Amino acid sequence: MQLQEDLKIVHMKANSQKLDSWIAMLNGEVIGHIYMDREPNRKIKFLDAWVHHSHRRKGIYRALWDSRWSYVQSHYPGYTVYAWCKPNSRPLYESEGFQPLETATHMQKKV
Repeated sequence: MQLQEDLKIVHMKANSQKLDSWIAMLNGEVIGHIYMDREPNRKIKFLDAWVHHSHRRKGIYRALWDSRWSYVQSHYPGYTVYAWCKPNSRPLYESEGFQPLETATHMQKKV
């Protein structure tokens, strides 16, 4: 799939938290986001990502991921970056040199 030329990725920092956000916008509409959190001891946790269902499989998640990764590489050398990722995201992380440490399973029960 081809990425739309009008896609804009905007980086935002929260004033009161150590949270960074990247927002994907197309024609003024928010169609995706990705986050990271700076933690103590030179660690960065990659957090939630979302792409609107009508814009999936067009490279938007990858554009968001690449924007965040480029930012981290240029601003946080020597930090350890980690994430809890779903099976669909694991190949991307592995292609960037991330090593799997453990596996978690999402559990649920209605009460």
